[in-house]
Formats: sequence, C-alpha cells, structure tokens
Amino acid sequence: MAVVYHSNLRSLPLLSRGKVRDNYAIGDDRLLIVTTDRLSAFDVIMADPIPDKGRVLNQMALFWFERLADVVPNHLTGIDPESMVAPDEREQVRGRSMVVKRLKPILVEAVVRGYLIGSGWKDYQAGGAVCGIALPPGLRMADRLPEPIFTPAAKAELGEHDENIAFDDMAARIGAPRAERIRAISLELYRRASDYAAGRGILIADTKFEFGLDAGGTLHLMDEVLTADSSRFWPADSWRPGSSPPSFDKQFVRDYLETVPGWNKRPPPPPLPREVIEQTAQKYREALHRLTGQALSGQALRD
Repeated sequence: MAVVYHSNLRSLPLLSRGKVRDNYAIGDDRLLIVTTDRLSAFDVIMADPIPDKGRVLNQMALFWFERLADVVPNHLTGIDPESMVAPDEREQVRGRSMVVKRLKPILVEAVVRGYLIGSGWKDYQAGGAVCGIALPPGLRMADRLPEPIFTPAAKAELGEHDENIAFDDMAARIGAPRAERIRAISLELYRRASDYAAGRGILIADTKFEFGLDAGGTLHLMDEVLTADSSRFWPADSWRPGSSPPSFDKQFVRDYLETVPGWNKRPPPPPLPREVIEQTAQKYREALHRLTGQALSGQALRD
C-alpha cells in the first residue's frame, strides 16, 4: 500500500492535522481519523514518512479498543471508513482509519508509569518524586515501580512539550470526581494491558490515555490506546535496571538525530537515512506482531 504523509480527502471537510493524525468531520457527531505515516521526534515532525507506520498504529489501537471495551466505553462506531469517502479516496484510508464519535476532549493526558524512565526518571533524580508522588530512595533508571503510578500531564500546543502536573492540579482543572474516575480507569487499563503484554514477552514501561465526553456527559476512551507512539514497550528479555532498554518505537530515529551535528531539535528536521527509516518501520511491525499476534493487514504473518 502507498505511503501516506498527508491525507488529501475532498469528500469530507478537514478539521485538523496533528503530529500523526488527520481529522475529518462526518456531520456534527462523528469524525474520520486517518493515521498517517508521519513521525515526530523531540516534538518535531520529520520530513520523511515511515512506511506502514500509520497502518500499524491503527491496527494496534483497534486491537486494544476491542480488548479493553469492558473497562470503559470508547469512541469507535464500527462504521467502515471506506464507506465514508469517495471511491478514489479509499486507498488513502484503507487500514489506517477509524470512524469515531465526536467527543469533547478532556485536556489532561492520563499517564500511567510502571517503570522509572523518561521524564519520570528526571523528576525522580531531581527530587525523589514524580508528579508529586514520593518514591522510595535508591531506585535506578528503568526500575520497576512498587506499584504503577498515575502521573497526569497538561496537553500542550502542537510542537510544544506536555507538562507533567500533580493530581491535585488535574482535579482543580476538571473536577475531583472526574479526575479520580479517570485515574482509576487508567490504572485498570494499564494493569490489564501489562498483564497481557507480559505474557507475550513485552513490558509496558509507561503509556498515556486520552478521554472525552459525549453529549450526555459519558466518559469515553478516545484518540489512540497502547500504541507504539503512545506507550513505551520494552522486550522483557532486554530489560536491565540501571540502563534504558531498547524500545519498539522511534528509538532508531531519536538515536540518529542525537548524532546530527548542529541540529537544535527545532524545525526544519534533518533528512533521515534510508536505513534508519527501514529499521524504524520494521520495529513498528515487530511491535504489532509481538503484542497482538497479528500480521499487518494485507501481509502474511512471519515468525
């Protein structure tokens, strides 16, 4: 299937383009979300697409939405995306799109951490806590936490970093009852997904969930869920506390960008070498296969 860097649908009005997803309106109550092959690193959208990335992310999200549907309602409608566009546009949406309910987003990301890495590790080094949650002394990078912790983040504008916030700050923004419910649901989603992934040799170091409200005020899980873009997946057999394990995501791109002389992690991005693009594409496909047991739609499953 063709690489899709920008979708270009004439049959539906374009609402927005995010780092990865293009959102189109279907009437007033539904959206068509197209997951493109764009990739962002250090909050900069790369100029080079990653083949199959959008289809991998879409298929992975659909797998988790179905598997976790009993925990919380989600935004899926079950409508075939190809039925919503003109015949000559179906190739652009095939395997990389979903038709969803149009919800009012809650502008706080629900982050759950089971291991100490990334910004959580930096916060812990600075003050022994993550988002105001005190942790035991002496933890190492990539250590498993005694219990998963909920560490919300305030959503930032496109191109800016999300800001870690304390739970009390989240409660002040959206109300304590709703914040407490989101925390409980997020921890249950993480627990269920982590138990499943561990059985397939994958550790979910951390992940983020997004929620929205329908017209009746019912809370829904939305956007993406437990994909290689929204989560940090580690192969269990490579996990060694004290160092950062390899991850099933864009680590090849990040590692390459760190070696580019003079790039200040702001647009425009440097071009990506072919081998980095190919390695990254393969890592996304491997994540889908290892986590779900599924081949990428339209391809044979190879062990």
